[in-house]
Amino acid sequence: MASSEIAGQAVPAPVIGHGEAGEDQGIEAVSHPELERQNSQNSSGGFSSPGSPDPVHDLPMELLQAGWRKFWSKRENRPYYFNKLTNQSLWEMPPLPSQQLPDLSDPLGINSPGGVGGGGVAPAPAPAPAPIPANTDTRMSRPSIEIPPAAVGEKRRASSDFGMGSPAKRAAFNYSPFWNFDVPTNVFFHERPPSISPPPLPELEILRHQNVVKLRRVYQELCHAREGIDAPVESFNRWLLERKVVDTGIDSMLPSKCTPEISQSMYREIMNDIPVKLIKPKYTGDARKQLFKYAEAAKVMIESRGTISESRKIVKWNVEDTFGWLRKQQNASYEDFLERLAHLKRQCQPHLTEAAKSSVEGICSKIYNMSCEFVKKIHEKHWEVLKEHNIHEKDPFPELPVPRKVPCYSVQMAIPSPRIQPIEHQTENEMTFIRYKGETMNLNSSHFHKLEQLYKLNCRDDMRFDNFLGRVWCLIKRYQTCFGLHSQEGACLQGALPVSVFECLHRVFGVTFECFASPLNCYFRQYCSAFYDTDGYFGSRGPVLNFYPLSGSFEANPPFSEELMEAMVDHFENLLMESHEPLSFIVFIPEWRDPPTEALMRLESSRFKRRQITFPAFEHQYRDGFQHVCPKQDMNYKSAHGTLVIFLQNEAGFAKWGPTPERIKELMLSSKPRDTA
Repeated sequence: MASSEIAGQAVPAPVIGHGEAGEDQGIEAVSHPELERQNSQNSSGGFSSPGSPDPVHDLPMELLQAGWRKFWSKRENRPYYFNKLTNQSLWEMPPLPSQQLPDLSDPLGINSPGGVGGGGVAPAPAPAPAPIPANTDTRMSRPSIEIPPAAVGEKRRASSDFGMGSPAKRAAFNYSPFWNFDVPTNVFFHERPPSISPPPLPELEILRHQNVVKLRRVYQELCHAREGIDAPVESFNRWLLERKVVDTGIDSMLPSKCTPEISQSMYREIMNDIPVKLIKPKYTGDARKQLFKYAEAAKVMIESRGTISESRKIVKWNVEDTFGWLRKQQNASYEDFLERLAHLKRQCQPHLTEAAKSSVEGICSKIYNMSCEFVKKIHEKHWEVLKEHNIHEKDPFPELPVPRKVPCYSVQMAIPSPRIQPIEHQTENEMTFIRYKGETMNLNSSHFHKLEQLYKLNCRDDMRFDNFLGRVWCLIKRYQTCFGLHSQEGACLQGALPVSVFECLHRVFGVTFECFASPLNCYFRQYCSAFYDTDGYFGSRGPVLNFYPLSGSFEANPPFSEELMEAMVDHFENLLMESHEPLSFIVFIPEWRDPPTEALMRLESSRFKRRQITFPAFEHQYRDGFQHVCPKQDMNYKSAHGTLVIFLQNEAGFAKWGPTPERIKELMLSSKPRDTA
């Protein structure tokens, strides 16, 4: 509905614009044109006269002449009244014009439909009788739904009495919400054209999931068959992140247009496990076994690969020397074994890497080429489905010659979405289950209500929530596909800062925007995320590397992908260099110094760095990467490594949100777990 009144209180009509609904951002709001032609055709296919008994026109003549009609709300499961002249809607029957009191606050009729304000209803005189629409009237093209007769004496029930209820009208939460969508944005950017990517559909998400699962299994089989190792843990997920840094393809998840096609991330992680995967041993006996295992594997590998004789000699000599040392050193200490293993690896690894180079590159190339084939298949199937609904591809929108500076808004989709097939929805205890064709996605009911709020705030093409459940199903399925096949795989990609830190960042440093988040783990209503197509309906501004703000205060907690973190630093420095308006990025990265990552060294040497602090290991928390499905008591966990916090700000940003000692003290205090704060 365009607007609603519940229990006599009006809810403002939704608007179309580039800003956030409910925020005064200086952007002109426009009524939704589709709302003027909903549910007005009767069941026989024709239109009834105002005096006929059909549900739409079963109202007093005075109300009909004033533009009122009666409709049935499928979402609310109750009738409502809509005025096609003013776009106003009410739950209760509107009073007759003769019963309305004059509006003494608008004696000149400025807020009348034809006045300066353009949005009110003039108290007098009464509007002219509305013309009876003909059968060809395009304003009323949707078939109506028969309104069941109300039983005598039956009292109309409120929304909360029905099963689904209104997504916007829920009982108050009985816990402290872990988000704050009341925070308005202070981020501005240049207006951008909408995306011409196809909208997400459940059947396509199933196809994408099947292809990604196949790709993961082929990766495991290639590593095992060619190198005798298991695919490195999380390396496929980091490959997805690394590839999207350079990918310019058409799929928001799978890479299809990358240069070079050999992923350095995947290549490096496979090489690290050749000839065997090394883990830090706990006991002296484990250290001895690992040294022997590495020496034996190195000998077998160098003998089975085509390599120069000099490399074979060096590896064999060091291996035999290690075996002799093991036979002699019966009482060697734990440190002795680790030192010997490090020495053997330094001597042998360059030659083993050269022997395995072509094979490992073949694995990387095979996985990338398979991904390209899958993207092509998914894209063709996607448009095949859309064309069945008479939806066709569009050419990219031209760049705006003089783009306007506007408050940042979520990704807008130019391609319309067909009506998604029925989705089953069920809530049990604190979990919500959403089922499509026998495949169930589940999440905590609190997160389901969170998605309802985000959808209401950001979705522009589905005011009646017809596609809400389908889009939630696609969203959960996409992240399930991204996480991986094994328990807890992918959790590190979704870890978030605790609520206390977000509250402090907003209160002290003016932060209103998250650079790396998702609809499932965001704290603010404005954020960037990996998947613009599924997440845009829930407020995402798209991937952060494609986001170009002019001003604002940001929090950045990137996934642990070295290539992505390096690209993030370059992107932030370019933005800070080009903007003279207040711009601030507070970056949270793991304090990895053995050896230090390239991103960490770039951040510490950046000319925009204003200050850095460290949250010590085990003295600060993160929110679980699977917070949308884990129990509430398991949401937070203590970090096993230190977290480095670096402030990148231009001059205007430093003047406005600079890290003063008092502000830093508050931030450090907010990071402490409750049991130690």
